[in-house]
Amino acid sequence: MPVLALVSALLVVTFEQIVQWKYGTSGIVGLLLLTIGIKAKSPSVSSTGAVVLALLVAGPAL
Repeated sequence: MPVLALVSALLVVTFEQIVQWKYGTSGIVGLLLLTIGIKAKSPSVSSTGAVVLALLVAGPAL
């Protein structure tokens, strides 16, 4: 069980670093809002985070 938790934490930290490297501070804010919204079961906060991330990803295409 501790190995699974360690691997999971490592994957989360790696994903956060990739998002920050590629999308900067806005990406981290969007990811943070999405995560907080899901954990707090708040649809408005998670939707805001999802929209921020979607705009960052689709920005070059617009």
